[in-house]
Amino acid sequence: MTERFTDTLRRQSEPSWTQSIEHRFVNELLDGTLDDAVLVNYLIQDHRFIDAFLTLLGAAIATADTFEARIRLGRFTGVISGEENTYFLRAFEALGVTEAQRLEAPDSVPTAGFKAIMREAAATRSYAAALAVLNVAEGMYLDWALRAPKQLPPRFEHAEWIILHDNPDFQSFVGFLRAELDRVGPAQAQISTDFFLRAVALEHAFFDAAYDIKG
Repeated sequence: MTERFTDTLRRQSEPSWTQSIEHRFVNELLDGTLDDAVLVNYLIQDHRFIDAFLTLLGAAIATADTFEARIRLGRFTGVISGEENTYFLRAFEALGVTEAQRLEAPDSVPTAGFKAIMREAAATRSYAAALAVLNVAEGMYLDWALRAPKQLPPRFEHAEWIILHDNPDFQSFVGFLRAELDRVGPAQAQISTDFFLRAVALEHAFFDAAYDIKG
């Protein structure tokens, strides 16, 4: 039986993929012991992705080759600009993060890199390139969220971030992303592999950077 293209990409990304979904940050998030300062640093940086991420989704919609794909991607764009963005704003308020703090904190190196690779993938006008980055950004988050215990952490800042990345709709969307990259990626294997592996490395570095707390 021929290996799925997305399975090949994940295998080529090891050990970074597994190290990311089993990262200290993930483990502490899942068991509710994550230090607030680390969570604040992470959320400020992660919220910076939304603008570039919407650009990437827009490019995927524009370059998709089927109406059905455009609909699925369009619906997910609504989730990012709706429920997910609202979670960030509620979490910032609960954690006492002011707008000034959010604006003044500089981009970490991985944040700058991720924003750049999202815009780079969008600029290629390649559906496969956009899908490669999306498969990392969403597929890796589903993988770590699937590790969550049945009893979620009591605080919503932890629990809702997990739920956003492990629910039936999200699981279905990640399945769609994988199927799409399996379908179109092999014909553009070089660009798909390049963007996928660079995105995995950036995700790993992003989790590491959450602990770079500036005194």
